[in-house]
Amino acid sequence: MKKLLTYLVLVALLGGVSAVVAAGGGHDAAAIDFPTDVSAYADPEGASVWAVVKARAAAEPFNVVATVVFALAVIHTFLTARFRHWAHVIEEKHAAKLRGRQQNPTDNDADGRPDEVSFWGQILHYLGEVEAVFGTWALVLFAVIISQEGLDTAIFYFDDKVNFTEPMFVVIIMALASTRPVLKLAEQCLRVVARIGGETPLAWWLSILTVAPLLGSFITEPAAMTIAALLLCKKFYELNPSTRLKYATIGLLFVNISIGGTLTHFAAPPVLMVAGAWGWDIKFMFMNFGWHAISGILISNAVYFLAFRKELKALQKAPEDPSAKEEPVPAWVTFVHLLFLAFTVWIAHEPVLFIGGFLFFLAFSEATAHHQSRVGLRGPMLVGFFLAGLVIHGGLQAWWIQPVLGSLGEVPLFAGATILTAFNDNALITYLATLVPGFSDELKFAVVAGAVTGGGLTVIANAPNPAGQSILSRYFKEGVSPLGLLAAALVPTAIVAFSFMVL
Repeated sequence: MKKLLTYLVLVALLGGVSAVVAAGGGHDAAAIDFPTDVSAYADPEGASVWAVVKARAAAEPFNVVATVVFALAVIHTFLTARFRHWAHVIEEKHAAKLRGRQQNPTDNDADGRPDEVSFWGQILHYLGEVEAVFGTWALVLFAVIISQEGLDTAIFYFDDKVNFTEPMFVVIIMALASTRPVLKLAEQCLRVVARIGGETPLAWWLSILTVAPLLGSFITEPAAMTIAALLLCKKFYELNPSTRLKYATIGLLFVNISIGGTLTHFAAPPVLMVAGAWGWDIKFMFMNFGWHAISGILISNAVYFLAFRKELKALQKAPEDPSAKEEPVPAWVTFVHLLFLAFTVWIAHEPVLFIGGFLFFLAFSEATAHHQSRVGLRGPMLVGFFLAGLVIHGGLQAWWIQPVLGSLGEVPLFAGATILTAFNDNALITYLATLVPGFSDELKFAVVAGAVTGGGLTVIANAPNPAGQSILSRYFKEGVSPLGLLAAALVPTAIVAFSFMVL
């Protein structure tokens, strides 16, 4: 299954390269207007939101088609657990058939070997992987654009209009943040807090869920998510807590990460989308968002601690294996890793430079292999594939999201942004808000606060969520259920909403 996913992602990446090559000699970008810019619609004067949406759908019927494809992709994400269940059923039947063939060796393939892999089981496994959903439906969208608008328009949209910088950045930052030197340093820093509680599982749980999300304001949210999820694996999930506590923890993690990056103006994607356009700096972010975020994290953690205190206190540290004790990482190696991490964050908007920097990092990693763990790329690549698909679909949803945002008052806008974020990446929501003319300071605060508040409700709500789910999904039977995640994130989401709008 892992090989199949890797191969499919590589095929998708090679397909993207082929599209770029084709685009270089195939289409005239100046002659193509797709998708229609939101400012180009002749919206009826004083019309309701529904009337505006209907008028835009009539002016450009493909809008409806693109949104239907996107809706099917969203529905698919909620059905991934069902696909995985069907895959297990088929594979169990196939395994039983294999056992029968072993007893009767003549019942094999033409070459005399048994068919060891269930083709349909593997296909259903692929369809059950959340990371593959939006990339798969992007292929459907590509075909639909070709059928409706032509090949040149499809290539133009995928190559010229869609910005893949964020997916590429997440791949690189995940790979860097999950290296042994960075994880060791993060563990040592969080241990300082965990020591206050005697380094018990409860102390680690509180330390990771409180401190790690705030790191997202400095090392970016994807890096903070990667570090937090990997440490939770080691310090919490390996102890096999109950399913309810597992879901409560991942829901709390996703919400905390989403708001933990708002202390600064340069680390959280939904803030990055508006900071330049609206002139928000680090002082503004901390005074208007940062302390609300810290309050929301502390209150949410306290509520979940009180709800699960008996089980959390009952968890026992796993006995240490003396043979598993690792050699310390030299300080200079860790320092070089931090330099690569800092360079990537600093140059996050220039993929040519941060990908080039990552290639130098791989060379350094090989030269210091005795202090390193293997650089894992499969997980980051799958997460990048997920985000790339989400960006492709999201770019065609502005026609209806923008008028919805522009029609709401402060409290409805906050609630609307929170709900819309569950079905779109929150950075897309805030970006579209910058296109709405005449937003007051109160409305600007409401839309960004709502977007980060809803960032933990689903795996597609915030760019780092696929990274966290990819790392933690092995601790959930048949993967993380979208409905289970939604239920687990509702309470902290409500608390954060209270923190932003009431405190």
